[in-house]
Amino acid sequence: MKTRQLSPPSGEFAASVALPGDKSLSHRALLFSAMAEGTSEIAGLGTGQDIKTTASALAQLGVQYSVANGSVVVTSSGVRGFEAPAAALDCGNSGTTMRLMAGMLAAQPFTSTLVGDKSLSQRPMDRLIEPLGVLGADLSTSADGTPPVTVSPVGGLTGGEVVLTTPSAQLRTAFELAAVQADSDSVVTSPPGYRDHSERWLETVGLGERKDDTFVVHPGSMPATGYVLPGDASSAAFLWAAAAIKEGSEVITSNITLNAGRIGFLEVLERMGAEVDASVDRAILGDPVGTVRVRGCGLRAVHIEGALTIASLDELPLLAIVASFAEGISVVNDATELRVKESDRIKSTCEMVRSLGGGAEATADGFEVVGLGWLDGGEVSSYGDHRIAMAAAVATTGSRGPVRVLGADAASISWPDFYETLEAVWSSR
Repeated sequence: MKTRQLSPPSGEFAASVALPGDKSLSHRALLFSAMAEGTSEIAGLGTGQDIKTTASALAQLGVQYSVANGSVVVTSSGVRGFEAPAAALDCGNSGTTMRLMAGMLAAQPFTSTLVGDKSLSQRPMDRLIEPLGVLGADLSTSADGTPPVTVSPVGGLTGGEVVLTTPSAQLRTAFELAAVQADSDSVVTSPPGYRDHSERWLETVGLGERKDDTFVVHPGSMPATGYVLPGDASSAAFLWAAAAIKEGSEVITSNITLNAGRIGFLEVLERMGAEVDASVDRAILGDPVGTVRVRGCGLRAVHIEGALTIASLDELPLLAIVASFAEGISVVNDATELRVKESDRIKSTCEMVRSLGGGAEATADGFEVVGLGWLDGGEVSSYGDHRIAMAAAVATTGSRGPVRVLGADAASISWPDFYETLEAVWSSR
């Protein structure tokens, strides 16, 4: 476990930044490519450890990789040609890897066991059992619903309909990756606010369509194709937050995914008083991509709930930091899903803010932050959670003193060069 100390920037900053490939899209590009028979090419694949974990697990199924002209070339015999793994599939710290692969493997003629590290082994996976069971899949977990996850052969899947009560893109995608292997159409419905990358991609290749508030999955073969992935909006959010905190500062991020389920945090920053401009330049497999500019203009408290909370879920620890520099009490509701992330993010977020001299308290479904307009700095444990580590680092932008992040290396899960990029932004004029 590594420690990183960061010192506050000396003044205002202005920077244009290129972000690493989007993590959510990188997982999906690898999985979609693995399910397709033939060769697919992925440009802009994310560099975080979670992406390497997905690639490694797929390699255990016989998927092969090479690099050509900076792109990753994926060669696969397709979902019907996977090899039975010789050992358990190690999903590391990645819940996305575990959930999506469970869906992808649901129709295989062999048994697969999915395992994870200490953190992932404490996260709920039994929520996969019911929706995949609708299709006839046979999944099991440990007695308390945590990993390992065992996927047993069932001789084929049947189409079915499921209504998800949890607004989880991972659960939806797990269901959809299984459903394309079923014998007839399947239908999924879930609460609004989720990121719909998978649905857009399935629509693009003719394997799905939207009907009112539902999504219909058509059975069929995933085509081998090319993917050009944009930068990661969830990573860009840390730099947007830094600009919002430091009045008069500005950050521009280009080639960023602007999927509505990924940029709720931009709406939150705008409500808080930051100057936000976002423009769509193009679409990649149905997903809007463009440029975002954020400028700090003074901050006020905010109250978010419902679909906006869901569309900002990954950024809520970061919001707690930004809210500490605002005037008033900020309130976040409908965020119980934070309890089952890499850490209990309601608890770890509040402890992070308090460790830095701020005021934050957990509520039944979220948290409240007292905006003092400043933070002292101090020492923060990341709890092994990349989003806590990075949010604490961003707090340095406006803190009165240095910030020491214990377990700072957790950031490598999603963005190995995060600290160097943040410090470069601070020094840009």
